[in-house]
Amino acid sequence: MRPSFKIAIPLALLVIVLDQAAKLWIVGNMTLYTTRQIIPGFFNIVYVLNRGAAFGFLNRNDIQWQTYFFFAATALAVLIIFHLLRMAKDDNKLLIIGLGSILGGAVGNLIDRIKTGEVVDFLDFYYKTYHWPAFNVADIAIFLGSLALLAAFYRMRRPASGK
Repeated sequence: MRPSFKIAIPLALLVIVLDQAAKLWIVGNMTLYTTRQIIPGFFNIVYVLNRGAAFGFLNRNDIQWQTYFFFAATALAVLIIFHLLRMAKDDNKLLIIGLGSILGGAVGNLIDRIKTGEVVDFLDFYYKTYHWPAFNVADIAIFLGSLALLAAFYRMRRPASGK
């Protein structure tokens, strides 16, 4: 097995386990659409379902094709990630970690979509009347993985110093 897979796959599995465990706790301990205040004026734990994607994109009840669309998009993303991991240089750890994080997050949300057609979101940050859309552990992994990819791509494009 390529070294890139030896790093990315365990990281992806860790993200999936943490994501699914957190969602399982939310579903088992909260009622749908309830809120528990954690830090007044800043952070709540909520239990909401999202048929769409980030920021509520396509989170509508009047259309039914979102699940199939996101299933196909995730399948394509997984194929691309595996291809990039196969092509990655073994010393490009930031790229490999980014891909592993995105892979874990994508599969974590895909599991929800396969089970119920919706994703469990529960982290709610806000200030006064401004709320960031609720999100979950998988979303955090996708976001952080994307930042790692950007940094890795920036490093790859930056010319070597002294030349």
